[in-house]
Amino acid sequence: MEKITAAITGVQGYLPDYILTNEELSKKVDTSDEWITSRTGIKERRIMKDGCTSDMAARAVKGLLEKMNIDPMDIDLIIVATVTADYPFPSTANLVADKAGLKKAWSFDVNAACSGFIYALSTGSQFIETGKYKKVIVVGTDMMSSIIDYTDRATCVIFGDGAGAVLLEPNHEGMGIQDFMLHSDGSGVQYLVQPAGGAAKPASHETVDERLHYVKQEGKQVFKFAVTNMAEVSAQIMERNNLTSEDVDWLVPHQANLRIIDATAQRMGLPNEKVMINIQKYGNTTAGTLPLCLWDYESQLKKGDNIILSAFGGGFTWGAVYLKWAY
Repeated sequence: MEKITAAITGVQGYLPDYILTNEELSKKVDTSDEWITSRTGIKERRIMKDGCTSDMAARAVKGLLEKMNIDPMDIDLIIVATVTADYPFPSTANLVADKAGLKKAWSFDVNAACSGFIYALSTGSQFIETGKYKKVIVVGTDMMSSIIDYTDRATCVIFGDGAGAVLLEPNHEGMGIQDFMLHSDGSGVQYLVQPAGGAAKPASHETVDERLHYVKQEGKQVFKFAVTNMAEVSAQIMERNNLTSEDVDWLVPHQANLRIIDATAQRMGLPNEKVMINIQKYGNTTAGTLPLCLWDYESQLKKGDNIILSAFGGGFTWGAVYLKWAY
């Protein structure tokens, strides 16, 4: 029987209109454009002022369907990767399906922080490969401004809001997702976490007063783990698939920090011109970074391009996906 692979056949992004610059942040906390740029590579980020996570995702999905002239009723499944769900329940994917008119699709969320998109992409591909479904949408979206403390210089300069969506469809030419490697290590919780709001520490006057509903990060520890693991898993997936640096056309790295991106590219032996970078414009949109990169660079991609997606996120989570571009 002919092998079915899951191929990305379309991509679309959504970004809020409001731009928060380094200069504006320097009026809120003790920082400067030079300090932020030299340490992260970020110049500005987008902030959602008039909606929530599901709104951004739904706009990306609607844009994708319009762009590809696809009836919303033809979508079988939607998976949404996010750490900023609208509610503890129902799932954000459920809300996105309703807002985007996907009346026949079932849905669920994936929470793997910044690795969420590659976790969701790998999961969604399985439903295509079995032959069960023909059209699966995978979304990476986060409204990080909803859980960021804008008095905390360690985190507020890094994150932004945004959403990206891709359509997965069956492919019989060998294009699409070829391999993936996913990892997690729960001991990393102490270094990057939103401490309150869950069952471990339910919301109370004390948790609000102590500002525990915001992201807390130990930057040096996270940087050390991210540099090592994101670079290593990217090299490992190349080795497992007998790829050299000449074979790889594009690296799509999670946009957390320019130094982590550079370290990953160096470990893979890739020159800068093969690395997708938009961190300067959007900051770290968590699960949104990878599909937003694909959206930004879509016009430069060619059918058959070998692409490595790589990410590292809180938890810790990390992994890589190897795919061949299908159009």
